[in-house]
Amino acid sequence: MSVTMKATLRIGSRPSKLAIVQAEMVRGAIAGALPDLEIEIVPIKTSGDKILTPSLADVGGKGLFIKELEQALAERRVDIAVHSMKDLPAVLPAEFRVAATPPRENPHDALITSNGARLKSLARGAKLGTSSPRRKFEALRLNPGLQVLPLRGSVDTRLAHIQSGEMDAIILAIAGLKRLGRIAQLKYEELDEREFVPAAAQAAVAIEIRADGKICGSDEIDRAVASLNHPQTACETAAERAFLASIHASCVTPVGVKAAHPDGHLAMRTILFSADGSRELAGEISERVAAGDSLAAARVGEQLGAEMIARGARELLHEV
Repeated sequence: MSVTMKATLRIGSRPSKLAIVQAEMVRGAIAGALPDLEIEIVPIKTSGDKILTPSLADVGGKGLFIKELEQALAERRVDIAVHSMKDLPAVLPAEFRVAATPPRENPHDALITSNGARLKSLARGAKLGTSSPRRKFEALRLNPGLQVLPLRGSVDTRLAHIQSGEMDAIILAIAGLKRLGRIAQLKYEELDEREFVPAAAQAAVAIEIRADGKICGSDEIDRAVASLNHPQTACETAAERAFLASIHASCVTPVGVKAAHPDGHLAMRTILFSADGSRELAGEISERVAAGDSLAAARVGEQLGAEMIARGARELLHEV
């Protein structure tokens, strides 16, 4: 079917402000390639949006943010789904695949305060808001005197805790703040990935589709979506996700992993914590990988995973 036959492309998205912004980014890019294509964004509330417990780890982890979107894909109520890639499990069910990964935003975390204080300078007992075990343990590693409190909700809800003085600091991803146009209004410290390793695929967007057949049965739409893929982002996220898969990490595993592939070398670093954060294991690897070779990048991620397992990662994971 050609798009000239009045196809409508339905994009599934969570209903949050950030998710809709990301879906609009994808819609705009596809519309640029196929200006005559009708494109509709279909907001779908996920379990993660409905459950308001302080910690998602208690109720199934970040995978709760994609369950209903994948159901809509499977039932053909939407044609593609747009996700924050860090919410995707490391291994997708066989009936789905990632069709494209657009260019990644800044992958670092930000410490947000009312006065621009730095993480290491926060006073003993300062209240830090985050519900991410990884962020909690990485923060305590750099400043053991912090009082870490659970923090969920929209970006605006989380920022309100700083504005009210209820918390002294919170940690959010820079990418989301930039996409929402909020970063310029804030006082923050960009946390160095050498000390504060981001989550796998943080700041990347994934376009997920059904694995069987063409999108809307159209070669043109298939090509338009595939053209959004950014080779460097695809390589980096392939390595990070392969690492998670190789160590059998789940959505609740306190692990950071970041790959960089700007110049023919793929460099990765990771840090993994025990369930209570009292023990940690860090590792690095650097290998030559040709530009755009996601399969080779994934093999580097698997190699780092094997090295971490040989050094005791499995024991830490068993605790988690």
